[in-house]
Amino acid sequence: MIADTTDVEVLDAYSRAITRVVEEIAPAVVSIAVRTQKGRTLPTAAGSGVVIAPDGYIVTNHHVIANARQIDARFTDGKILRARLVGMDPPSDLALIQTNASGLIHAPLGDSGSLRAGTIVIAIGNPLGFDSTVSTGVISALGRGLRSTEGRLIENIIQHTAPLNPGNSGGPLVNSHGRVVGINTAIIATSQGIGFAIPSNTVSWVIPQLLAHGHVRRGYLGIGAALRPLEKRLVRLFSLSKEYAVEVISVDPQGPAAQAGIRVGDLIIGIGGQQVATVDDLHRFLTEWPFGSHVAITVIRETERLHLIIVPVEVPPALMAAS
Repeated sequence: MIADTTDVEVLDAYSRAITRVVEEIAPAVVSIAVRTQKGRTLPTAAGSGVVIAPDGYIVTNHHVIANARQIDARFTDGKILRARLVGMDPPSDLALIQTNASGLIHAPLGDSGSLRAGTIVIAIGNPLGFDSTVSTGVISALGRGLRSTEGRLIENIIQHTAPLNPGNSGGPLVNSHGRVVGINTAIIATSQGIGFAIPSNTVSWVIPQLLAHGHVRRGYLGIGAALRPLEKRLVRLFSLSKEYAVEVISVDPQGPAAQAGIRVGDLIIGIGGQQVATVDDLHRFLTEWPFGSHVAITVIRETERLHLIIVPVEVPPALMAAS
């Protein structure tokens, strides 16, 4: 049976779009080799990364370069450059490295906030040592929480269906406009079609912190959180302009949130007079608010809107490393 002409045209258009994106972005994707012990001749870990600036800045996963003594980045033209660690953020599984180079082809960051379930995405990386491997899929869900192999809870994760394999970690997840909307971070080995990526909007606020401090200075509330769609009746009842909130899924009994009276199941919709619709909104606010200073946090509890006073503290390095 011969396919309908319209179907063929649609498939051709899809193919051209993917090809264009790959041709633009693939030269900015690097293979990362890591040596964690002195004297070893072979790398002890490998992953992917993406150049985000022409002067050699590369984003990858924290778990790709953790404990590295030496980091090498191999480009699609075969060139291998030594890289230095600029900074890393274990809670978001992001790291920034830099090679001594200039004028590099780089990939622009997009707006992950515009993603919706069903959006077409493209994963580019170096799985199992096969450079510039391309796979496609769609966004499955947003705002997931995921435990890393180290047991760390990573919040606000993108779930997608683009096939990933070991070595894809740190590579870009790209939309059809050629913008990086995520950094691939993990797969579930026993499943098919379930991959995860760190949203580009998380990358956008983490990177300046890594450049400035080498780590992210976070305010600590003592909660575990997840993205939660709001029921329309709540949006109408409280005249909200956004249809999402941050759901509290766990509370540290010794943390600031517990002292403020926040409970599991509360929906955070505002802090410091700013609206909160995503976990990124909350994290972004906490990187800027002075530690130890009181701030009002607004939550919905069942059908009540509550204004509570909370005192964020800086995340201790030991807690960050263990979280």
